[in-house]
Amino acid sequence: MKRSIILISILSFFTQNIIGQNNTSKHEETQIIATLNDYIIGTSYSHLDQINKAFYPGAELFLDGKYGGIRVVPIEEYAGWFKDNEAGKFTGRVGNIISLDRFGNIATAKAEILIPSRNARYVDMFILKQNAKGAWKIISKTANSEQSPKQGKRVVMIVSNAHYYGNTDIPTGNSFAEIVQAYDVLDEAGYTIDMVSPKGGAVPLAYINTADKLEKAYVYDADFMYALEHTKKAGEVNSEDYEAIYYVGGGSVMFDTPESAEVQSLAMDIYEKNGGIISAVCHGTAGIVHLKTSDGKYLVEGKTISGYPDSFERQDAAYFKTFPFLIQQTIESRGGTFEFTDAQESFVRVDGRIITGQNHLSGREIAQKMVEQLASLDE
Repeated sequence: MKRSIILISILSFFTQNIIGQNNTSKHEETQIIATLNDYIIGTSYSHLDQINKAFYPGAELFLDGKYGGIRVVPIEEYAGWFKDNEAGKFTGRVGNIISLDRFGNIATAKAEILIPSRNARYVDMFILKQNAKGAWKIISKTANSEQSPKQGKRVVMIVSNAHYYGNTDIPTGNSFAEIVQAYDVLDEAGYTIDMVSPKGGAVPLAYINTADKLEKAYVYDADFMYALEHTKKAGEVNSEDYEAIYYVGGGSVMFDTPESAEVQSLAMDIYEKNGGIISAVCHGTAGIVHLKTSDGKYLVEGKTISGYPDSFERQDAAYFKTFPFLIQQTIESRGGTFEFTDAQESFVRVDGRIITGQNHLSGREIAQKMVEQLASLDE
């Protein structure tokens, strides 16, 4: 009995330690992000106080020299570049944090700065350090640029936090192929893609095939994988920022996404208030079955929808018994027409601003249809 008590006490000690470390890590990361946002917002709206707040006094920027070489710019000089601008007026710079890495009281970070008027994309790299008062400050920055089609337009990609089928220990995840196929097309078309989940944070991945060149390229892309490890929480993003939403498939989506009020609200705001697109692939269609328009009708009513058909599920398997509902059955019961094919190929249906696909081979085509339709909506 004593041994059991001692073991439980030891496990409790280590568990609390781990939780404490995780909480500390999250707190520090939040502080670093706040510092980087001071830089991004300060330079986007010419707020000199925010720019200076982000940097250590005496910090230096190592930038490209006019005639080659490196130009060392003190932070005081750099902040002065914005002093003649009208404070609070948008400068045309669109910033986005790509990644960060912390060890103790030092950190590195990377941000993307878009200047659409010049078709320019800058990647800024930072070194940060925590001072004696616990504040994080940028001590050094460098940058490089490239021509880019990115215009600051954004698409939200919905992924799931569910690691298991229901309350079982049967693992599941988000289909990696369905993520990268759509991501690749949207990124090439100049869209910024934000990874969003019901709870935020790291999400489980499934069906990763590194024999596939595209999947291999992304699985070894540190910035891309950082985004999947640090997804944004659905209730904390601004729906006004997005032109479209894309629901990723995989078994995970069945268990947290359809009932998430925050995801539902985000999707319908994009669709109704922004005049944007709702799209889904394979099991990702489960994410749209409960969506209702502002008049109280189900979104799928009167619509032609595709997704993973009920008849393709292994209905005698343990995983299937955990499903809270069937996708095809639910859509049809709510007045939708569900279409699919027996062929192992891409199968996509477009009905107005709703674009859905049957399987993991459909992600690329869905994204292509999204890009085409978004272009026409912008005209």
